[in-house]
Amino acid sequence: MKYRYRTQGTCSQMIEFDIIDGVLSNVMFYGGCDGNLKGISKLVEGMPAEEVILRLEGVCCGMKSTSCPDQLAQALKQALAQ
Repeated sequence: MKYRYRTQGTCSQMIEFDIIDGVLSNVMFYGGCDGNLKGISKLVEGMPAEEVILRLEGVCCGMKSTSCPDQLAQALKQALAQ
């Protein structure tokens, strides 16, 4: 199933992804640091969504209380709760 999540507090504005049988795929960030976010997308491809949450939740960017990886974790938590 395709999910869309509007990020908060980051340079990226939106994240799209699929979760199929609990596994993350087709992760796309819109806005933000293009190379870094493409790298994160490739690293989490094929991982269980729960594992991605455990690894990325709480990651901060500079002085911000969140980051693009943390926002992905928040998006996954929201998607799994539905």
